[in-house]
Amino acid sequence: MLFKKPTQDTPDLNPRSSRRHQRAEATRRQALSPIRILTMVLLLPLTTVLIAVSVFIRLSEYNRDEAVIHLIALVGCDATQAMGIGPFREGQPGYHTRNDPDGDGVACGFAEAPVSQSTQPENRPEPQQRSVGNAKFVRP
Repeated sequence: MLFKKPTQDTPDLNPRSSRRHQRAEATRRQALSPIRILTMVLLLPLTTVLIAVSVFIRLSEYNRDEAVIHLIALVGCDATQAMGIGPFREGQPGYHTRNDPDGDGVACGFAEAPVSQSTQPENRPEPQQRSVGNAKFVRP
């Protein structure tokens, strides 16, 4: 036989093979590093959210900008108000029935109080104190 398979008793005489084994061992140590594994586990929820959002944007019937607005409106009206977008009409991106409590076809409509022409103070009833048991629930 021309080539003899190295055994544990005989050292490998090929220096290229030795360097290749050293590089492979270094790569293996780096891949199985506890810090790297911990980082990957901690970043898994963020990765999952980013994948879900990108899939939604790609599969949405709206274009990219409208799909992002639709997702933001899904979070709630407070988020849309903070970003300065809205109100959303029925059939438009951003309209969700759960954000339209009065059912008028406008979600996240921030009604402004009309300016009163008279200088007399209005007689408004005192707001009731909230207590346990009188919570008002609105259907979505």
